[in-house]
Amino acid sequence: MFNGIRRNIRHTKQSDPAARSAFEIILLYPHMKALFFYRIAHFLYKLHLYFLARFVTNIARFWVGIEIHPGATIGKGLLIDHGMGVVIGETAVIGDDCTIYHGVTLGGTGKECCKRHPTLGNNVMVGAGAKVLGNITLGDNSKVGANAVVTHDVPPNTSVVGIPATEVKKRK
Repeated sequence: MFNGIRRNIRHTKQSDPAARSAFEIILLYPHMKALFFYRIAHFLYKLHLYFLARFVTNIARFWVGIEIHPGATIGKGLLIDHGMGVVIGETAVIGDDCTIYHGVTLGGTGKECCKRHPTLGNNVMVGAGAKVLGNITLGDNSKVGANAVVTHDVPPNTSVVGIPATEVKKRK
């Protein structure tokens, strides 16, 4: 648990120039509180204590404005910068060292059953207001522009923007 917290602090300090100290990040950054509550809720969810898990996530949503379903799978080092309005669905999978900005939805389209939310690879960045919908995969090191709507897979090392999202840059 403490290794995960340290990794979150390290990724936040690397990615956010406004972050001055670990103490400040732990006490004042909302994503740290949201992830703390998520870890508790996820533990309860795995024990099939669904109501209690959802209750814990509702406390977090009320307190910090970030809604993470307890069934989601989140890797190490997630940064949710200015997290108000972020929604992460039940079957979403987020890799290590990802960055998500405010107003992002990792949601379903209402058409699938079972796995119905996106999978983010490692080191993925999702810009403010973006909607990533459905059982799709964003490859490692991919980037989604602000307010983009992504409904198809994004290859690794690729940037997408627009509505619907289209590829604009592929990095080596």
